[in-house]
Amino acid sequence: MKIWFKLWKNSKLLRDVTIEDTSDETRTHKVMNSLGEACRTFDLERPMWLDRTVADFKESARARFYADSFIEEVPFDYLEIEVLEEDVIGEK
Repeated sequence: MKIWFKLWKNSKLLRDVTIEDTSDETRTHKVMNSLGEACRTFDLERPMWLDRTVADFKESARARFYADSFIEEVPFDYLEIEVLEEDVIGEK
């Protein structure tokens, strides 16, 4: 699985990182582990998965974490995550 993480402010891309997880973990674990790695890269706390974030991610494999998803104040408008590649079932 490959996920692209992007920090946006005023419609401009501030920073981005792509994380690839080739482990045998579940899809959910891969997403959570990759999110943790991206947050460490960006020096951020992990955001909370609000109901709308979960719904967006389930529907389109992409979602945005706005300021209300973070406990601390953040210097960007939102963190966007987008799944670029899903694992193929049966692939190792």
